[in-house]
Amino acid sequence: MRLIDLSISIENDVISDPALARPHVDYIGHDATLDRIQAFFPDLKAEELPDGKCWAIEKVSLTTHNGTHLDAPYHFHPTMNHAIVEGGERAWTIDEIPLDWCFRPGVKFDFRHFEDGYVATRSDIEAELQRIGHSLKPYDIVVVNTRAGARYGNDDYVNTGCGIGRDATLLLLEAGVRITGTDGWSWDAPFVHTVKRVNETGNKALIWEGHKAGRERAYCHLEKLHRLDELPATGFTICCFPVKIRAASAGWTRAVAMIDS
Repeated sequence: MRLIDLSISIENDVISDPALARPHVDYIGHDATLDRIQAFFPDLKAEELPDGKCWAIEKVSLTTHNGTHLDAPYHFHPTMNHAIVEGGERAWTIDEIPLDWCFRPGVKFDFRHFEDGYVATRSDIEAELQRIGHSLKPYDIVVVNTRAGARYGNDDYVNTGCGIGRDATLLLLEAGVRITGTDGWSWDAPFVHTVKRVNETGNKALIWEGHKAGRERAYCHLEKLHRLDELPATGFTICCFPVKIRAASAGWTRAVAMIDS
């Protein structure tokens, strides 16, 4: 079995998020932690340790939406399943997501040809399914390879790639898909492009339209995936169990694709 790591690293030097939401890692090396060990062994001297070295640790400042992560329905809206339950129901947080959603056959859409800021439609989804010869099955994990994947590590990453529109997202959810994913910063089109469309049309419903589809039908999505260009259209499995954070809107995941060799 071939394993492909679909996750990005949490790091300081890559613009993986807008300025207001970037992670930060403080690295504390082997020569700076003697006092921490002395909290347990007060008489310990550095020279009494092998090579005089203590332990290395890191302090990380981040949100649950930094790095490769799985968004819960609660991130999109406080309620979900309005298309199924009259008045909707309380949206699940990340610790409530069924784990069997997170280990399922994968399907990859290749949307690299769409320009930055383009919003994929229901027709685009239907055309791609026809191109790859796949009929969606309940619980397929659908990931979208956009232009953003090739720009990770560059300053324009956050503003690159297409998004998935409301109707396109609902097509997937109506077919039983419960987890989707993108190599872009967001499932929706980058905000810099959405701002222009909203200003031109005055239509505020365009804001976060793919995310807000989760108000109608519960789903999760993966953001900031990596190496989707290495995946076939079908014939692989995705594992994306989220870190269990009580009542949170998302959880970090080491997303992995498994391809039988």
